[in-house]
Amino acid sequence: MNELTNWLMVFLRASSMLAVFPIFSAHNFPVQLRLALGALLAGMVAATMPANAVQAADFWGLAGQMALEVGLGLLIGFVCRMVFFALEITGSIISTEIGLNMPPGLNPLDEMQMTGTATLLYYLAAMLWLSLDMHHWMLIAFQKTYTYLPIGTAHLSQALVADIVARTAGIFVVAVQMAAPLLAVSFIISLVFAVLGRAVPQMNVFSESFAVRPLVGLSVFGLTLDLMSQHIMNYMRKLPEDMLLVAQALH
Repeated sequence: MNELTNWLMVFLRASSMLAVFPIFSAHNFPVQLRLALGALLAGMVAATMPANAVQAADFWGLAGQMALEVGLGLLIGFVCRMVFFALEITGSIISTEIGLNMPPGLNPLDEMQMTGTATLLYYLAAMLWLSLDMHHWMLIAFQKTYTYLPIGTAHLSQALVADIVARTAGIFVVAVQMAAPLLAVSFIISLVFAVLGRAVPQMNVFSESFAVRPLVGLSVFGLTLDLMSQHIMNYMRKLPEDMLLVAQALH
């Protein structure tokens, strides 16, 4: 009975994390497969835990611990998803600067309206996440969260709130840093056409910039895609550490 309770607690934390984490939370990702992955992960992690890992005196105490595990899994998944939030903002900034923000397309993974560049960065991050074997490292980090935060010991703290606020505020900073080359090119194009408008008043610089801005912007976007990939990989490699930092902040 204790082993089954341990499995249930780990399953709640794992399945709630997968419900928020990108790729696994996609609408075209089968819910049955997501639950099966959560059950498999729970089976592997619960086997390494002591039999008396769950300390509950009555039914309401057990229900409270179950709700706590669900909330913890959602929080871990939300922290890991922040990288993809930053990429969505990056794509929106780039599309706005190069004139490709209308009309927005549909991201098949999230069924949300998203610009073309944001969708491209989203898929790029998903492929890098798999190619870097980050799913294996995150499984190890998930198992280690029980070392820092056993079942039923989580509680809110000021350090956790400050960490979440700092991470949320840093999303826009990361997005601007990644979109900085396109922002610089857009500024240069605007400056050049402003000078041309003063030098050649007969030229309709507003309409002429419509053809130049997307062409130059897409060229620079393609040339800087490798640099953006390096930024994405740097943040991807921090995801297992971020999971453990959240667990430590909740202890």
